[in-house]
Amino acid sequence: MNKCRGLEMKDEEKLPVSEVLKVIDSANVYKSDKWWSAVVLLDSYGRKQVAVYVWNKRNGEWKRRQKFVITRKQQWEQVKPKIEDFVSRL
Repeated sequence: MNKCRGLEMKDEEKLPVSEVLKVIDSANVYKSDKWWSAVVLLDSYGRKQVAVYVWNKRNGEWKRRQKFVITRKQQWEQVKPKIEDFVSRL
């Protein structure tokens, strides 16, 4: 995984996240010429959240296709075992 801090780094593009959200940290999961996914720690109006993004590049621009947000540790604890159950069936 490539780590970045929401700022442009050598050979890295700035994450195509809304300007109103502050990127605290991020980790790329996958990136090609047409698809990009990343896990991002954000500050959204003073509240931290973890978001999993998927973007698609069309006409030279990254457009968000999916976004899944975790806003509380309790929410993650509810989702995690369900995700792990499905992943174990892959």
